[in-house]
Amino acid sequence: MSILFSGSELLEVALGIEKNGTAFYQALADKTKNKDAKAIYDYLAGEEKKHLNAFQGMLDSVGKYQPPESYPGEYMLYLKSLVDSTVFTDLTTAQRKAEKTSSETEALDIGIQAEKDSILFYVEMQNLVSPPARKVVSGIIDEEKGHLKQLSELKQAVQES
Repeated sequence: MSILFSGSELLEVALGIEKNGTAFYQALADKTKNKDAKAIYDYLAGEEKKHLNAFQGMLDSVGKYQPPESYPGEYMLYLKSLVDSTVFTDLTTAQRKAEKTSSETEALDIGIQAEKDSILFYVEMQNLVSPPARKVVSGIIDEEKGHLKQLSELKQAVQES
């Protein structure tokens, strides 16, 4: 038996991703002793909150678009596999991952992977929301790419110090 997602369910998943990301970055900000890292983690937690608000606003206007498929349910099964492989499957996991990091580099690696997971999920999610919502999701993708760049640059700086 396969589990399929509607557009609104995908937005609920996106809300969960953003909530978990907020919790992760806030926990890292609370834990780190590195002033530069703390500033970036605080910023990223705030950005995740903005994304949360954007997705919340989309819930009422989800489109019913169904992408072409080779067999019934193919696209939704693909998206389910993306969801199942995300770094933060729930809020508690996100917070525990942050608390259990043994180094700034390890924390940054987890954040980098989470941003990559988010980008991939949101790129695919664009196909299931209305055209106006696609523009919002596209903007969020661009912001997530910026976060990925910030985390990568911070990781490089941490490794060089």
